[in-house]
Amino acid sequence: MIEKTLSRARAGDEQAFRELTDPYRRELQLHCYRILGSVQDAEDALQETLLAAWRAFERYEDRDSLRAWLYRIATNRCLNQLRDSGRRSHPASPGIAFEPPEPTRLGELTWLEPYPDALLEGVPDTTPGPDARYETKETVTLAFLTTLQRLPPRQRAALVLRDVLGFHSSEVAGMLDQSEVSVNSALQRARATLETLTPPAPERAPLPNSPAERELVGAFADAFESGDIDRVVALLTDDAWLTMPPEPYEYQGHDAIARFFAMAYGVHDAGRLRLVPTRANSQPAFGFYVKDPQADIARARGVWVLTLEGAQISALTRFGNNGILPAFGLPRTLPW
Repeated sequence: MIEKTLSRARAGDEQAFRELTDPYRRELQLHCYRILGSVQDAEDALQETLLAAWRAFERYEDRDSLRAWLYRIATNRCLNQLRDSGRRSHPASPGIAFEPPEPTRLGELTWLEPYPDALLEGVPDTTPGPDARYETKETVTLAFLTTLQRLPPRQRAALVLRDVLGFHSSEVAGMLDQSEVSVNSALQRARATLETLTPPAPERAPLPNSPAERELVGAFADAFESGDIDRVVALLTDDAWLTMPPEPYEYQGHDAIARFFAMAYGVHDAGRLRLVPTRANSQPAFGFYVKDPQADIARARGVWVLTLEGAQISALTRFGNNGILPAFGLPRTLPW
């Protein structure tokens, strides 16, 4: 049966091509997201991958490595995107309508976007072999993605292919058109960098959708919508971070985060803020809406993603690019 489908696809049958490649679409998109850090860029790279594969399919012969063949194309499309055009400009966030307080630091990864958990549901948790060093859930968290984005592109690709997906070094070498020695050297550098940048293992977060997680996330939503800054801050770890891509401002610790929230929200916004639950990067998240003073609607202001540590929140990340809302099935406005 598979041979007939392959023959049809090589002869130009688009339906046969889709039958062969559709099972890999979601995992290829996630692969591109890991390398690019952007859902929108990942979708573009996926479409380019499928188009390139379709155009070259008559020359494809080894059906046993179809998955690896597609990963090779996808990886190189991502590397080309990073090398040739740099990061494409993403739609601007609504911005900050006030002069923000002095940040703890200015972040560099302003292109990072959250990945909807709904897209993860279609990704099979299959590893080609025992070479993978990470669990799938770990490699989609914001902490891992943030660290991964700090690696040079080829080191990043080599590490994802080898340590995340479990391809053998010889396969990775073929995908990257490099020698196995070069790949192993890149892997050593990438692993050393990750070890340096990765913080000590935090206290385990509550299980997804567990009573403990629901209680903590619910407490945050209630405090935030009420404009109760003290209650929000009380839920945070002492060294918690607040970040807000694509804005570069980053704040660490209770005092710094409280100062920002006092200027951004607070008592005067009580009753004007609304959070709509969703999930991103295997973490609890919310669509964020603010009441329009001139109409009976609330307008989207982005997506909040919470990183949990034990019974507290160790990071708050507000993604202010409303272009990501459709990927979460979130509307731009809500009736009030």
